[in-house]
Amino acid sequence: MTKKGTMSEANKEEQFLHEIDSKEKRRIKAQSKKNRAIWMGFGLFGIIGWSVMIPTIIGIVIGLWTDKKWPGPISWTLTFLFLGIALGCLNAWYWVEKERKVIEREREE
Repeated sequence: MTKKGTMSEANKEEQFLHEIDSKEKRRIKAQSKKNRAIWMGFGLFGIIGWSVMIPTIIGIVIGLWTDKKWPGPISWTLTFLFLGIALGCLNAWYWVEKERKVIEREREE
């Protein structure tokens, strides 16, 4: 065997050991986060639901109040309902994006 062939073998072995080490670290990390991931998923689901529901309810209340105060051909309740839903969806999108970035950052580590 040449010296070059030996270096190649050593590099392959080092790369193999590094790959095993990183997989084992990921496995241990995943096991420690297993229960946390389930509860975190439920929590995120709840945050998304509330982030859509609260602006929607506020929009309905403002719309009902506006319809009573200034009745007219336009249904302010429906108008503010749709505005509340739109704001709630934007809010939910913000929370999902924030959580996605956290997950991506954890994967990179």
